[in-house]
Amino acid sequence: MTVLSDAPATSLVAGVWEALRTVRDPELDTDVVSLDFVGSCSVSDGVAHVSLRLPTYFCAPNFAFLMVADAHDAVSAVDGVVRAEVELVDHFASDAINAGVAARAGFVSSMSGTEVGEAVSELDDLRRTFTERALMAGTDLVVRPIVREGATAEQVAAMTLGDAPDSPDLRRLRTRRRELGIPADDAAPLVVDPTGATVGVEALPLHLRKARSYQVGVDANTSICRGQLAARYGV
Repeated sequence: MTVLSDAPATSLVAGVWEALRTVRDPELDTDVVSLDFVGSCSVSDGVAHVSLRLPTYFCAPNFAFLMVADAHDAVSAVDGVVRAEVELVDHFASDAINAGVAARAGFVSSMSGTEVGEAVSELDDLRRTFTERALMAGTDLVVRPIVREGATAEQVAAMTLGDAPDSPDLRRLRTRRRELGIPADDAAPLVVDPTGATVGVEALPLHLRKARSYQVGVDANTSICRGQLAARYGV
């Protein structure tokens, strides 16, 4: 008797899940898998079916569009996937978003004729804005432990990325810097502003307070979203 293995299909589903881990909520800077935004994921005959769900019915449509579009791109790039079908469910603009992403129409065209009045431009600027905020929040996560260990402002201002202890937070900070076109090699300054300019000793305390405020905001919003999602879907 020949036993047919489903290992290839299982491997393909696993690849789709890994691809979804590269898709993040732009405001929370956390991937949609960790946030439990992926309601279901399956692959049949090379067609990947992904269902995304958000904490509330009225989550910002621009954020929702970014996540659906990014998920579509990420899943489509998985070796072995012949077509990606990504569906946003239980959202007031889901029909327009799903159709627009499937047609590769862009945000403005997708929202044309709908009740979403803010669709006056594409989302590149929005994506950059939240990547800059993620850079600031990531700076807090990396630098605050160093300061807590006793490093002075002069020492922190002189540090490079290579001087900071390796950690997931540091690796994520490097990624955000690359996304913004800011040097992220070991020799690059540790603390820079969102334009890539080095932050000197005098400006450092205020810069780090701003960085901390961004991370506090991310933590608060993440907690709210997790609570709303749990209440809505029982997860």
